[in-house]
Amino acid sequence: MYFFCIMVFNTILILISIAFLTLAERKVLGAIQLRRGPTNVGFFGLAQPFADGLKLLGKETIFPKSADKFLFVFASFMAFTLSLFAWVVVPFDEYAVLIDVSFGVLFILIVSSLNVYGLVLAGWASNSKYAFLGSVRAAAQMLSYELSMGFVLITVLLPVGSLNLSDIVIAQSDVWFVVCFLPLALVFFISILAETNRTPFDLPEAEAELVAGYNVEYSSIIFAMFFLAEYSNMIFMGSVFASIFLGGWLPLFPGITNIPFGFWLGLKVTGLLFIFIWVRGTFPRYRFDQLMGLGWKCFLPLTLALFIFYWVFFNLIF
Repeated sequence: MYFFCIMVFNTILILISIAFLTLAERKVLGAIQLRRGPTNVGFFGLAQPFADGLKLLGKETIFPKSADKFLFVFASFMAFTLSLFAWVVVPFDEYAVLIDVSFGVLFILIVSSLNVYGLVLAGWASNSKYAFLGSVRAAAQMLSYELSMGFVLITVLLPVGSLNLSDIVIAQSDVWFVVCFLPLALVFFISILAETNRTPFDLPEAEAELVAGYNVEYSSIIFAMFFLAEYSNMIFMGSVFASIFLGGWLPLFPGITNIPFGFWLGLKVTGLLFIFIWVRGTFPRYRFDQLMGLGWKCFLPLTLALFIFYWVFFNLIF
């Protein structure tokens, strides 16, 4: 019962974070494009995300005539559930983690791999060419960049000797891993942009050639599930990056201990999410062959070479 209550509380916090992340994205993009963004609903437009949510809840759910209705709905719930389930191993503070398992990094890789199935099912169940092409793109893109992410994580684990995220954070008490593994941190950040289908790697949802990609046939609440899953994955991947490279819950300045629970992790994730939005407002979309070439011809050889280099280095030192 206690675990269920914590999960409900955690889910509510994530949903509120998603709501204000969408507002922040629209405000930041508005500033980049020299416009104001949402201003009318609530003070400074703060109620706009809730108005958008109510609008989606009130819309009619439309099923394509030739769609597989069960898989059509199941795909959206699967994507949303997996995006929430992944949070159980993220440490918000010391001893503040829902499930403190010894294989936390492996669990993250497993859940991120399973996310592909929700997108593939959505494209298949829609029985639409555009949706199916978008889902195939999403699967190819995620699998390609997960290889690079895997090598990055294996390399970072060399000096830690543990797959537990809390142990990784504690190992950064003296120096953050972003200092020691700066090239890997850059590769990992670009890879999570591709993993979450964010600009400039939003090829599965490319409006120019695929209309809206795998969710083109979705409407109402089941479309909102995909929308929530995407932004939940953004916040989650930001939390993973902060835990692995930026010291997680550790303070920015040593000696500060009277800060509320999870403040430092939240501050670091907020900074990373701002970069997510900044990249969206700055860079043009890649072509799909450029995207795959970057993953297979650049990131994979680079991460493999860096893994060998760091492995030799740590063996010589220790």
